[in-house]
Amino acid sequence: MSDIPLGVLDLVPVSSGSTAAEALRNSIDLARRTERLGYARYWFAEHHLNPGVAGTSPAVVLALTASATSTIRLGSGAVQLGHRTALSTVEEFGLVDALHPGRLDLGLGRSGGRPPAAPVDPLPNATPVVDGRAPGGLLIPPRFSFAHLLGSPRVALQLGLLKQPNAESQEYGEQVDDILALLAGTYRSADGIEAHVVPGEGADVQVWILGSSGGESAEVAGRSGLRFAANYHVSPGTVLEAVDAYRAAFQPSDVLDKPYVSVSADVVVAEDDERARELAVGYGPWVRSIRTAEGAIPFPTPEEARAHVWTDADRELVQDRLDTQFVGSPGRVAGQLEQLLAATGADELLITTITHDHADRVRSYELLAEEWRRR
Repeated sequence: MSDIPLGVLDLVPVSSGSTAAEALRNSIDLARRTERLGYARYWFAEHHLNPGVAGTSPAVVLALTASATSTIRLGSGAVQLGHRTALSTVEEFGLVDALHPGRLDLGLGRSGGRPPAAPVDPLPNATPVVDGRAPGGLLIPPRFSFAHLLGSPRVALQLGLLKQPNAESQEYGEQVDDILALLAGTYRSADGIEAHVVPGEGADVQVWILGSSGGESAEVAGRSGLRFAANYHVSPGTVLEAVDAYRAAFQPSDVLDKPYVSVSADVVVAEDDERARELAVGYGPWVRSIRTAEGAIPFPTPEEARAHVWTDADRELVQDRLDTQFVGSPGRVAGQLEQLLAATGADELLITTITHDHADRVRSYELLAEEWRRR
């Protein structure tokens, strides 16, 4: 499967007993190592007010990483537009592109202040799911509802701190259009006034849309003829509707003449299944902390994770993510990734791996790269 590129999605996780500074140094080190291993992209996510995640500003972290690498593409997975403007986004990436031209991926997300997307009706030619399995055997769990997060005081606090008082987010599709126009140098205001971003205009960046469902993000990516990244690792129950909706909406553009899809997966690889399962024990409590809106905790050791007392409500919150995390030997995980490819028809895969110890995380990416080249 070496003809299907693998990329990296990094949240810059902070391990228990560690610091944000150490997490940043580990991420830069991992970028160097995955570059040598042949990974095609290295993306940084954007999260806020999470004690266990140091990736608050993708543009800043990828700028630091660009200086430590030379060939791997670097990007955002994703810049959250709900609390940003088109101009600030293009300016940030334009600054980095000025010194590291031709290496940046500008991944755009619609969250960061917007409510979760509502369920969409299945398309007539939707990918079939029978007894919870897609073609090739991929597990598609029931759709998880994020609606409970809207009433969280912590989420309200985050939005209040991110946005200016009384500010309203621009409509997502319009904001994407403005970003594309500013990059191309074709922006005109409603009054016909031109705006030219320096640096930024003419920047050689790839624009991606990230989405977890078949709603607005998939539609905007399709009608704009942009690359689309679907999040199996965030919302595995809706990954097929996301890629189906994107392909159905796709219109050829100056960028692409046909749809182009990347799909993410949570992965832990070790020399054998038992060791991999041990390294992945902390994943459940970590996901729980996110889905309860408490904020991602520092990633626990296996011993700390086993001390967590689980309730039925806890398990219901995380079960879909536990069931769809790919954990095991290189052969087992590569086989599961092949199922993901068969179900989604992805052109690339984006791998996100978190373990407590940095060495185990590096080794997971090494083992996967070696196995992927053999297939």
